[in-house]
Amino acid sequence: MFEAAGADVAFLLARVLFGGILAFMGLNHFLNLESMAGYAEFKGLPAPKLSVLASGGLLIFGGFSVIAGVLPAIGAGALALFLLVSAVKMHDFWNAEGEDAQNEMTSFLKNVYGAGAALAFLAVSNASWPYALNIGL
Repeated sequence: MFEAAGADVAFLLARVLFGGILAFMGLNHFLNLESMAGYAEFKGLPAPKLSVLASGGLLIFGGFSVIAGVLPAIGAGALALFLLVSAVKMHDFWNAEGEDAQNEMTSFLKNVYGAGAALAFLAVSNASWPYALNIGL
């Protein structure tokens, strides 16, 4: 699957960029718990603090899963699901106005294209990944 020249390095770089950013975002859930819980409450999430902690843990697990190639189907699948659900629930630009609508649309679209990337990693999760631990189910 990764026979083309440089494909192995490009795939590793894609994993590090994608997984690293999502893991960093998850860390921010813990570092900015109060403000993120306030936003989650504003958006109507039940148990906002718990929701922020759980989503932060999911982002960290999923990000490192994709980077390291450890349970990549679970990590990538969880990231895809989280990103799609949070796009709709947290970034409902259709209910906002003015600059808020634009900001929410930008966040919505980032989550949707991130979900697309997660689905691509999920699609190749059963292949042997270069420079990965390749620990699956």
